[in-house]
Amino acid sequence: QVSELVQFLLVKDQKKIPIKRADMLKNIIREYRDAYSEIVKRADRTLQAVFGLQLVEIDTKRHIYILINNLPRPEGQHLCRDKEKEKMGLLLVILSFIFMKGNSVKDSALWEFLHLLRVYPGKQHSVFGDVRKLVTEEFVRQKYLETTAIPLTDPPEFKYQWGPRAEKETSKKDVLNFVAKMQSKDPTFWASQYSEAEANK
Repeated sequence: QVSELVQFLLVKDQKKIPIKRADMLKNIIREYRDAYSEIVKRADRTLQAVFGLQLVEIDTKRHIYILINNLPRPEGQHLCRDKEKEKMGLLLVILSFIFMKGNSVKDSALWEFLHLLRVYPGKQHSVFGDVRKLVTEEFVRQKYLETTAIPLTDPPEFKYQWGPRAEKETSKKDVLNFVAKMQSKDPTFWASQYSEAEANK
């Protein structure tokens, strides 16, 4: 049961899809429901020991889990798996933008910012494919980003914030250091972000 659950979690993690307890029970644990927490605990230990991944519950009401990378991160290897590197690079840039703008940005401001990087929502990008879909669907489904409708806007506007996976897989300090490096400045140059990053370690 444990090794089956480990495989099931790894397959789900390839697509970075949050995992529901109900799916674990239905697909893997089935008649061993009584031993659920023991099986999950052992699977988590195996994942940590073998793959450097940790099973984290991000929604305790609906019992939704994600796997986060627990290996020590060498500089610059934020959130990475090889083929996903470019997408994760774009994600890191978006997370940085959100953090530097006070932890929440309107979708119009985000597209404007990406425009400056020559990444256009309506156009097919050679590396990222459909950028609008990547940002509004994939990153949101994977819980890297959270999107909330802004009330009383017509046409409807949305704001973006960090999602629970981003909170677990990187830190505001890492992101501020990344921005500082890009702009060749000291992280303390941004006083309010610096104090927030220090408080959030």
